[in-house]
Amino acid sequence: MKWSKSYLFTLREAPADAEIPSHVLMMRAGMIRKVAAGIYTYGPLALKAIRRFEQIVREELNKRGCQELLMPMVQPKELWEETGRWQEMGEGLQKFKNRNGHEFCLGATHEEVITDFVRKDVKSYRDLPFNLYQIQTKYRDEIRPRFGLMRGREFLMKDAYSFDRDQEGAEGSYQLMREAYQAIFTRLGARFVVVAADSGNIGGNRSEEFHILADSGEDQLLVSEDGLFAANVEVCPALLKEESGTASSDKASVQGGAPEEFATPGLKTIADLAKSTGIGPEQLVKTMFFMTEAQEPICVLLRGSDEANPVKIKNALRLANPPRLLVDQEVKDLTGAWPGSCGPLGLKIPIYVDQAVERMDNYIVGANRDGFHLKGVSHRRGDFKLTQVADLRMAQEGDPNPQGQGQLKAYRGIEVGHIFYLGTKYSQAMEAQFLGEDGQLKPIEMGCYGIGIGRSIQAVIEQNHDKDGIIWPPSVAPFHVHICMLDPDEPAVQSLVEEVEVALTADGYEVFIDDRAERPGVKFKDADLLGFPLRINLGSRGLQQAEVEIVERRNKSIIKVSPKSLVGALLEKLKELQ
Repeated sequence: MKWSKSYLFTLREAPADAEIPSHVLMMRAGMIRKVAAGIYTYGPLALKAIRRFEQIVREELNKRGCQELLMPMVQPKELWEETGRWQEMGEGLQKFKNRNGHEFCLGATHEEVITDFVRKDVKSYRDLPFNLYQIQTKYRDEIRPRFGLMRGREFLMKDAYSFDRDQEGAEGSYQLMREAYQAIFTRLGARFVVVAADSGNIGGNRSEEFHILADSGEDQLLVSEDGLFAANVEVCPALLKEESGTASSDKASVQGGAPEEFATPGLKTIADLAKSTGIGPEQLVKTMFFMTEAQEPICVLLRGSDEANPVKIKNALRLANPPRLLVDQEVKDLTGAWPGSCGPLGLKIPIYVDQAVERMDNYIVGANRDGFHLKGVSHRRGDFKLTQVADLRMAQEGDPNPQGQGQLKAYRGIEVGHIFYLGTKYSQAMEAQFLGEDGQLKPIEMGCYGIGIGRSIQAVIEQNHDKDGIIWPPSVAPFHVHICMLDPDEPAVQSLVEEVEVALTADGYEVFIDDRAERPGVKFKDADLLGFPLRINLGSRGLQQAEVEIVERRNKSIIKVSPKSLVGALLEKLKELQ
């Protein structure tokens, strides 16, 4: 492909709304152009990379017996009402009516549609198991789309669904897809980690995320020092260190006495209170308030040094979605005091206590009176009633490994894949049943498995770039070799370029030729920006000296070869990079 014949327009400067390196580079390289917030047109280079990744996905799934189909992006309300998710999904589900007043949504996910498809055909245990997948456009009305394809509203996704007779078979399908995902992301050429995760609105009782590691990743991951345990911080167990078992802000006995009120004017934060009292944040208790989906307020108690984990709170309360943090006025209306002076005493709402606080005694909390706190508070004495004790805090780097020795280390990751064991959540709700060998009707056991296609391509760029541009892994590079014609009108240069293109193409490689009438410096900068694995600097001066430069994009190393040995050297180098 010659630049002069291609649709490619690079940018010298970063667009104002591009926030992270991969977004900047994709915009500058002409790979994506914004149509509206969270909605992009994919340019030819982006689409070539996407198609290469799709081919990897198809190959790995097909070899494991999965079958591809295609489901509609537009879905009727009635299917979503069968599972209760028409309301549960909230405003992220883009809903609309057609001219006849019938309600539909744009497909945010396809569990309902695939279950409806299968239940119309599957009748007997003999029809199972099988796995169906598609690569399709999805739409989720993100509150704040950002970072290009990382957090878009419209995006490309591969979603697969397994159907089995029993739990044992379903777990086997889950493990098979886990292996497929590991093969897919290994072939992609990315550094990735598999972590335990929350199932969210999809449901089910087991799920894992595949993350490409990158400093700008939205997700925080915690990995054990031995590498045998990894989890998203949302679900990572927060074990207590031995020294935290005796935490106390007051050494007085719980026998007798009562909480004592004291003035704390202007002290609105844990940091303020710690500085004033000389007591460390880890020995103070903070009171937080949330609202559930049922519009019921709850109180959560944590150590002052800890951060509330909404996903753990959701799971402890068996909610469909994480609860909403109350705003200041709601707290005032509920407790009679502004945030910073609130506590659990006297509340008539459920009080959920983190396990670290449960081990504490004689501590300080807000008095539910502005500018006052209580000291010597003890739930052991019955100063207030605990509704439930659970792990409700965010785990953090340095916490004990939940499954072995050592501590946890923090990483940032970009979620590119997610696998779920669903069980019978959808099949029971939608009556997707089969007649078992015993003659009884049984719900189908299901799993679902997603990969963000465009997101994975951008995540690879986020992980593989330098100050000059993209560094493509060969597996998904739009082109393998970039030829900079330094004298595009010279017959000898044209002849050698044609020879190289024909030879490499015959061997399955794709060649991009910069034949523009531009200065060498401009061509080199664009080549670094586009980031194809190998670059050839080919001009008449080099030919006169019987040498051609081959530049490896990843490390900028240069080797010089004779024109006669150029094709052989390129083929050898390309095989090394695979």
